[in-house]
Amino acid sequence: MKLGTPGFVGARLTEARESRGLTVGSLAELVGISSQNISQYEHARQSPSPEVMSRICERLNFDLRFFLRAATDNDLERVYFRSMSSATKGARVKALRRFSWLKEITWYLRDWLDLPKVNIPAFNIPQDVLKIDSELIEEVAAECRRFWQLGDGPIADVVLTLENNGVIVSSSKLETETLEAFSQWCKKDGTPYLVLGADKCVAARMRFNAAHELGHLILHRGLEKRHLNSPAIHKAIEIQAHRFAGAFLLPAGRFAEEIWAPNLEGFRSLKGYWRVSIAAMISRSEQLGIIDSEQSRRLWIYMNRKEWRKEEPLDNQLEPERPRLLRRSFQMMTEEGIKTRDQIIYDLRLTPSDVEELGLLPMGFFNGLEFVLNPKIRETETRRIGNGGVVQFPGGNSDED
Repeated sequence: MKLGTPGFVGARLTEARESRGLTVGSLAELVGISSQNISQYEHARQSPSPEVMSRICERLNFDLRFFLRAATDNDLERVYFRSMSSATKGARVKALRRFSWLKEITWYLRDWLDLPKVNIPAFNIPQDVLKIDSELIEEVAAECRRFWQLGDGPIADVVLTLENNGVIVSSSKLETETLEAFSQWCKKDGTPYLVLGADKCVAARMRFNAAHELGHLILHRGLEKRHLNSPAIHKAIEIQAHRFAGAFLLPAGRFAEEIWAPNLEGFRSLKGYWRVSIAAMISRSEQLGIIDSEQSRRLWIYMNRKEWRKEEPLDNQLEPERPRLLRRSFQMMTEEGIKTRDQIIYDLRLTPSDVEELGLLPMGFFNGLEFVLNPKIRETETRRIGNGGVVQFPGGNSDED
């Protein structure tokens, strides 16, 4: 009788494989077994032998304990992706697997820290998204600014604003330009999540992407999955989220007052102030009637001639906004003695490098850990602070690191 791996959870193998961007066949080749074997393991019809399990752990860079942990319902429905094309399917699957771990990390942190409460304004949005018009989007964006007391000038830090109001923001390489960012209201914990692509760290682009995803979170919260699979509706909500981002970042009245010349040099002079791309300012100016369609067409032609569609002025000079809530949370846990770094990895059962990437921690934050940790850690688990309570996470609009 062949020995298997007691407690093996097949769904975790699927997670691990897809998180590394591997097919069943490619993993089978790496491990030196048949694709049928991998499929049997993932569907819990068989359990890998100790030798095969060891090779799986090595090839996928996971500790055995990950595969012995019960799978979690991570609610991966209704995720707003920029592209739903077949060309991005593999990248979406990989991103979703890592997204599920981001949620598990957040839930773990909430066991020990009081993270900022969700404070997203609610609006009376039509259930039929095709009835959401430009006038409503402008009103919602303006009211959102008022709700967060942002004034009508440039927002100092969009990502920090979202984090302070309960949005869990992370940044990761999505490995395709057509994704750029994605977001979701998670039903399980009632929390909005947002992941920004880190493939191209261009400040203006990342700010716009963050505002675009905020548009989805506010305008399309009640959208059902079947609607997201409709090309017509998907196109409509993308246009709406773009309009929201423009209105949120460039308020109509104030932005119009700042334009001294609606040409490339005029927009270039405003880019450092508003921290919004020249391309976005051209689109916004046409939306507001500052320029007409013919003027807009000529500006796009000039942009192409200058090759600014590939790289705009100041793209390499403006500092990108970076999420910091998760990183600060991990640092607080270790500095306050709530958990040691090895206890964190033991509890999460994820690879240290994966936790570092998803938590936006410095590479090597968990350096020096033994990959297979001593189970006795559980016997000496660090106490909670106070009388079994949680540590209050600092709030406010501080932008200190």
